[in-house]
Amino acid sequence: MPDFTLHSESAAGHPVIPPINFQRDLNAEQYAAVSAPPGPMLVLAGAGSGKTRTLTYRVAWLLSKGVRPHEILLLTFTNKAAKEMLNRVEDLTGIPGHKFWGGTFHHIGHKVLRIHGDTLGLPRSFTILDADEADGFLRDTVEETDKVFFKDKTHPRPGPLHEIISFTRNTQRPFAETITRFYPQHEELTERIAAFAKTYRERKRKQCVVDYDDLLEYWLELLRAAPEIAAHLSARFRHVLVDEYQDTNTLQSQIVDIMGAHHNVMAVGDDAQCIYTWRGANFENILTFPERHPGTQIYHVETNYRSTPQILAFANGVLAAQPKGRHFDKELKPSRPDGEQPFLVQTMDSREQAAFVCQRLKGLHDEGRKLADVAVLYRAHFQALDMQLELSRLQIPYVITSGVRFFEQAHVRDLVALLRFVYNPTDTMAWQRVAVLLPKVGDKGAAKLHAAALEQAKATQKDYLDALASPEVAAKVPPGAREEWPRLMSTLLQVADTMRHMKPNNAVEVAIDGWYGDYLKGAYANYQSRMDDLKSMIGFASRYDEMQDLLAQIVLLNSETSDRSADPDADALRLTTVHQAKGLEYGVVFLIGLADGQFPLRRAIEAGDVEEERRLFYVAVTRAKDELYLCYPRVNTKGGPQILLPPSRFMQEVSDTLYRQLRLKRSWGW
Repeated sequence: MPDFTLHSESAAGHPVIPPINFQRDLNAEQYAAVSAPPGPMLVLAGAGSGKTRTLTYRVAWLLSKGVRPHEILLLTFTNKAAKEMLNRVEDLTGIPGHKFWGGTFHHIGHKVLRIHGDTLGLPRSFTILDADEADGFLRDTVEETDKVFFKDKTHPRPGPLHEIISFTRNTQRPFAETITRFYPQHEELTERIAAFAKTYRERKRKQCVVDYDDLLEYWLELLRAAPEIAAHLSARFRHVLVDEYQDTNTLQSQIVDIMGAHHNVMAVGDDAQCIYTWRGANFENILTFPERHPGTQIYHVETNYRSTPQILAFANGVLAAQPKGRHFDKELKPSRPDGEQPFLVQTMDSREQAAFVCQRLKGLHDEGRKLADVAVLYRAHFQALDMQLELSRLQIPYVITSGVRFFEQAHVRDLVALLRFVYNPTDTMAWQRVAVLLPKVGDKGAAKLHAAALEQAKATQKDYLDALASPEVAAKVPPGAREEWPRLMSTLLQVADTMRHMKPNNAVEVAIDGWYGDYLKGAYANYQSRMDDLKSMIGFASRYDEMQDLLAQIVLLNSETSDRSADPDADALRLTTVHQAKGLEYGVVFLIGLADGQFPLRRAIEAGDVEEERRLFYVAVTRAKDELYLCYPRVNTKGGPQILLPPSRFMQEVSDTLYRQLRLKRSWGW
């Protein structure tokens, strides 16, 4: 087995570091991982167990054993994480962070290619396209080979198209598999998208430019095409440390395997927190690490410093329900004194759920708890609609840390603008927002079309929308938009007819099913989740009998909350998706929408992704330090017929001895 001893010729000039009492500073689990002998290591660091501390002290341990800074490679997923760790190393050892190679995979890939890229025919003077430039480069590439592709609004725009190609490259899946599973709305375009990707790559090479994904693809290509360079890099970086290993994609894990061919790889992560497969993370990477690195020692770092024993017992119950053989066994161990058991709260619907949370917030405030130490978590944005409405009504400040408020989202604003325009055709601002979604129509073009329709309506004594749909106005539509114009006009007229004869929710449904629903397919790669948001508008609209009341309420809600809690450091309640909450912690957590079909999501159940949803549930419950409220609505009011909802299957799998049920009374006691 190799040891830590430096060769004599490299010992001169090695920096002297101050003595560190590792056993005093670390718990027994952390110390075992930090002081492990050279060789492949998989450190399974549970939620709240001090993962960053373990990695930081491992670097310090290596330095204390004679390993030099430039012989350590630290790979992370954010530059912030790398900087934080290297700053801590500097505080511990006095060795500046710039002495190490540490950073994101893309950052390190860039450094490698600047030195060795010419081996692949990539000049050292290559330039990197930022995200907007890459989208524009791809758009030009497509238009050079297929001038009409982007004219079909159901086809992906340059941004979503780039996302599809990027996902395929990072996962190294065939295009057919990627598109069928993750982008089914574009399944019939599979061969064309694959051809665009090939041409895009060739065109970048000719112009000596690379995009973000090239930094990984070319790095891996270099390691495979030039064994002597791979051997040189592997010899230089005697120790490779990888943070959040469960989030690596196929490209990244293959790079780690080659760079760490000496098997002195320390992979730190938690298979139970692998929640980003939709972004390309490969769950198999962490499961099969011991197979790819023979002799791997597995270290469990499971003492949790965040949550009460009762919350941890519930979290362990969630993990216990995982299928056998598809995970590493782990059990979070408490270090804090006892607290309250998690509470299961059944409400009638999402409005009562929001009312309960707000009522409990008042109690927490009276107990001295700051709003900023409380979070409301949810699986998808649309599940927080009633929560936002109730908070606004009661003037409780809140910050959405995972995006913008529901009615401020671009796709929701588009739909509302369409409804506003149909209800009031003189609303030129609403018309402009809709019209500019058409190809080759800008603000000036939209204004001209509106004026032409107004003139036509006066001349013929027609209703404004009929005039807008007339052949005379259609003749003035820019050529690029003429193909879509009839479908838009048909949708506007159908929505208008529905408004006259039916309820607002029916009009919303017609608007979604019409022209705008087709537009959405091409405008966003995450079409399905945005469509979920829009469909939740059907349920919201069903609360109103008149369209003017619905539209007025939306405008008032936006105006009342647009400036509130703009400061992310304000003492305000945190609202966030579970994905965005990973890595964060709060004194009190309300997990809402915990009904089957909402968490796990129905589409995840249908796609067979229930285990990732379970891991997401585990991440959610381990955000809580002191109190955890698990809330679910009994009735679905998202849209369509009201149906009874059972609690999440994840709750049903956990022993009822691990939580308490709160039964609400109409007087708001429990």
